[in-house]
Amino acid sequence: MFKEQVREIEQEVIGWRRDLHQIPELGNELPQTSAYICGVLTELGIPFEKGIGIEFGILGEIDSGKPGKTVALRADMDALKVIEETSLDFASTNGCMHACGHDGHSSILLGVAKILNENKDAFTGRVRLLFQPGEEIAAGAKPMVEAGVLEGVDYILGLHIGNISEELKPGMVMLSTGPMMACLDNFQMKVKGVGAHGAYPHQGIDPVVVTSHIIIGLQEIISRELNPVEPGVITIGQFTSGSAYNIIPDYAELQGTARAMTNETRQYLARRIGEVAEGIARGFRCEVEYNYNFAAPPVVNDEEVAHKVVASARNIMNHEMVQYLKNPTMIGEDFSYYLERVPGAFIFLGNPLPIDGVIYPHHNSKFALDEGEFKTGIELLTQATVDLLNE
Repeated sequence: MFKEQVREIEQEVIGWRRDLHQIPELGNELPQTSAYICGVLTELGIPFEKGIGIEFGILGEIDSGKPGKTVALRADMDALKVIEETSLDFASTNGCMHACGHDGHSSILLGVAKILNENKDAFTGRVRLLFQPGEEIAAGAKPMVEAGVLEGVDYILGLHIGNISEELKPGMVMLSTGPMMACLDNFQMKVKGVGAHGAYPHQGIDPVVVTSHIIIGLQEIISRELNPVEPGVITIGQFTSGSAYNIIPDYAELQGTARAMTNETRQYLARRIGEVAEGIARGFRCEVEYNYNFAAPPVVNDEEVAHKVVASARNIMNHEMVQYLKNPTMIGEDFSYYLERVPGAFIFLGNPLPIDGVIYPHHNSKFALDEGEFKTGIELLTQATVDLLNE
């Protein structure tokens, strides 16, 4: 239905993406990125508000002029503190990088907005456009939700591009009918011992050794307490302690992340991490200060909406290139905050671009996108949105 129109704007969308790629910004501070997107929306004649729930959040809306449902579409805008090494002509040079595809997400949504705004006769109701800061720090979606961006919304869709799952082949669309991505929880721990000279360990209580036992012990929660078919991850990303090679320090500190697909599992992990750490520490005469942060919850697609999106995709694509995700991924996404409030679906589109013959993962300095598949994302989101509005 929209294939020819997508072809006509493809190069324009790629141009937007390349402009955004050269001005990556971090977290919730996106003055240049936000201004650029607002400028494009202005050129397209689409009304919008900025500063929605968060300073650089953007809310646009396309009204068909006919009563009906409301579908929200979300794109994230922030980048990462990564020095780009792709050698692309439009590579970033400011010490940050769109190493997770958010420049593509934003430009694809602008393309969808352009087509829908020019085809209001093709649907009823309204389309709400959400351009969100702070996905990488899981601090953008929640304040926008709390500001009311989902009021009156019937469905919400989001798209993630790149090579985000091992199941995802180039050009393929995949999504789940339930849990799709894990929670983004994190925890901190301080293990208190007694400092001493490194030559006299018997005069102190070594928190480094005790913390090492704790790190090993925490992995037993995953391997021996969770059902083997229930996804769960505990990763220690930071272990810091000491000031010199020959001093037993007074304390050691840990920071880690816990990932789960259900709220029941994340509650279990939160409790057991503390219990295991405290039990091990007590056995070695140490004390533990423990803090667990429940961050973005798991991304759980609505089953009915997921099936509808798959049907829309198969109407415009080869059926073999539209598949249900067999295994959820343990990375997270704050799109989950929207799905807690409104039925919707998060969608993966595979479009990695090899650099020097190698496909690099997200968050890598050589991560790159095949812009030739942007048209697939634009057509899919456009068609799925119209189908949901006209059902």
